[in-house]
Amino acid sequence: MLIRVINPNTTRAMTDLIGRCARVVAAPGTVVEAVTPSMGPASIESHYEEALAVPGILEQVAQGERDGADAYVLACFGDPGLDAARELATGPVLGIAEAAMHAATMVGRRFSIVTTLGRTMGRAHDLVDRYGFRDACAGVHACEIPVLELDAPGSRAEAIVTDYCRLAVEGDGADAVVLGCAGMADLCARISDAVGVPVVDGVTAATTLAQSLVTLGLRPAVAGEYATPPPKAMRGLLAPFEIAAAAVGGGPSPAAAPLVVTAD
Repeated sequence: MLIRVINPNTTRAMTDLIGRCARVVAAPGTVVEAVTPSMGPASIESHYEEALAVPGILEQVAQGERDGADAYVLACFGDPGLDAARELATGPVLGIAEAAMHAATMVGRRFSIVTTLGRTMGRAHDLVDRYGFRDACAGVHACEIPVLELDAPGSRAEAIVTDYCRLAVEGDGADAVVLGCAGMADLCARISDAVGVPVVDGVTAATTLAQSLVTLGLRPAVAGEYATPPPKAMRGLLAPFEIAAAAVGGGPSPAAAPLVVTAD
């Protein structure tokens, strides 16, 4: 089984961290390929950056289809481009926010989310509603640590995130915590030990669920909303993303996607 884990930002160090965490839960025989888009923002902390990350994500899905990927994980808590990626992919595509929220409700009645910057909290609330977890979500907290400072040398990020997780448990009455950033993936076990409740990382949750969906033979619908997009002219910088007419009904294949791929 080949699972392509896409870091939607262009910071290679974060791709490496995400890949290491995903491989920890990979089953025997599962290959995890962590990749970085050739275009996009260094980190995603705004709606603007999230929108600009989507072409790079779709670039990596298109390459994955050529390479025979069985499933995909989008490793950003905003789940950017998730619906579009599902239209391109022949295998399951999981966002880490969706996967983490599902996993949290399987080990606790109510969960809280601890994310990075306050300006991303609205997106977290939007996804809670979209995925049907309004009653299960006890609160959303921002620790005001920029994404790229989570693993900076000398950073107190782990201690700060741990404190916010403890606040969520004690203040919200949450019996599980969801970490709201892929850059927090390696903190999960230590924080869980510190605060005494399950702490869910979306990277590992999505990787494990992707494996399960492939094993079950479950794929995106080939008709309706997630059918391959119709052939249509694309102009300017997006011209390479045009869907070839031959691809419709026979598997997605953007005509000439600019596939400059880096993978570890």
